Amino acid sequence: QVHLVESGGGLVQPGGSLRLSCAASGSIRSIATMRWYRQAPGDQRDLVAGITAEGATNYADSVKGRFTISRDNAKNTVYLQMSSLKPEDTAVYYCNAVVILLSGYSRNYWGQGTQVTVSS
Repeated sequence: QVHLVESGGGLVQPGGSLRLSCAASGSIRSIATMRWYRQAPGDQRDLVAGITAEGATNYADSVKGRFTISRDNAKNTVYLQMSSLKPEDTAVYYCNAVVILLSGYSRNYWGQGTQVTVSS
């Protein structure tokens, strides 16, 4: 069993910054790609950013230049540094990880989500 636990969400004013964290724990051999998604009320869940185990990154066009994804493989943790936040960044942010289990099988896991609200 693997658990992903997000933290770092909250209320921030436009132009402000937040740092999200997502820590994976459990029967983990290694973790391949880790991603952040977000979902606003009434919208679909969209990819925000992803990072491979080797550190290659990709971003949604809407967050390029403002958000930075990083990871600490020793801690099985992925981060999302968010700057110059806008009201349209308001959403529940979800962590996703492709985990290679101790058994050798790979599975896709999701965190429970953390709310980010950008408002004055």
